[in-house]
Amino acid sequence: MVAEPIHALTYFAPESHRAFEAAGLRGFWRGYFAGRAAPLGAVDANVVVATFFGFQPEFVRRAVPGIWATITPARAIDARLEGAGAALRRIAGLTVSGETTRIAVERLREAIERTSVAGRPLFAANADLDWPGDPVGDLWHAVTLVREHRGDGHVNALSVAALDACEAHALRIADDGIPVASIQPYRGWSADDWAEATQRLRVRELIDDGGTTTPRGRQLRTRIEADTDRLSAVLVDRIPEPELVIEALTTIAAAIAAARVIPYPNPVGVPDAFASAVRSEESDE
Repeated sequence: MVAEPIHALTYFAPESHRAFEAAGLRGFWRGYFAGRAAPLGAVDANVVVATFFGFQPEFVRRAVPGIWATITPARAIDARLEGAGAALRRIAGLTVSGETTRIAVERLREAIERTSVAGRPLFAANADLDWPGDPVGDLWHAVTLVREHRGDGHVNALSVAALDACEAHALRIADDGIPVASIQPYRGWSADDWAEATQRLRVRELIDDGGTTTPRGRQLRTRIEADTDRLSAVLVDRIPEPELVIEALTTIAAAIAAARVIPYPNPVGVPDAFASAVRSEESDE
C-alpha cells in the first residue's frame, strides 16, 4: 500500500510527463507502456498483455511494439527514473534523501536481493537493472520492485482462480460496488467485452442477475486477495526492521497524497487510502 503511490509518480507527476515527452513519447499510455515494459526489453504486445494482465490486447497493440520505433528500452528506463526522481524531490524534499529513508531503502534492498525471481517476470526484469546509485533513485527503484513483485503475485492468484483479465475487473467492480467507468475504458474493454465477461461470471455463480457478487463470488475475491498477500509476503517478510520501513514510506506516500499528484479514481488502480485521509483532514479544518 505505501509503496504504490511512490511508484505511481512515474505515471502521474508532471515531471514524469515531461521526461517521457522529451524522449519523444506523447500521451499517457505511450509513456505508461514504454516505462513499465522497458525492463523487459523491446517486447511485442503479447508479452505486455501477459505480464500486465489487465488490458484488452488491441488496446495494448495501439502502443506496443510501435513505441520501440520512438524510444529504446534503455532510454525509457532513464526517462522514468528522471521524472520520478524529480517529482520525489519536489514533493517530499529532504525526506527522500534523509537518513531514515536511506536506512529504509537499505532494508528493502536486503529483502529484494534475497527474494527469488522465479515466476515473477516484471519483478525479475526490474531486479536485473542496476541500482541507480543515488538516494532518491534507489528509493524509487526499491518501491518499484516491491510493487512489481506484488503485482506478479496478484496475476498468479487471478490465474489460479481461473479468471481472465476482463472477468477479474468485472468481479472487482461488482464486489466493491464502484462504477464500471472507473476501470473499463482505461483497460480498453468494450461494452460487449464487459457484458460477456459478466455473463461468464453469472454462469459460474459469482455474480447475480443484479450485478452484485454472490456469497461464492465474495469468497473467491477474498481468497484472491489473501493469496496475493501471501505471495507478497515472500518478499515483505524478509524486510529487516519493517516498522522503520513502513514509517519512512508512509511519510513520503502521505506527502504525495497531500500534493494531489495522483487522481482518484485513476486509470492504473492506485488505492486512495492516503488521499481519503487528506480529504478528511481538510474537511475538519
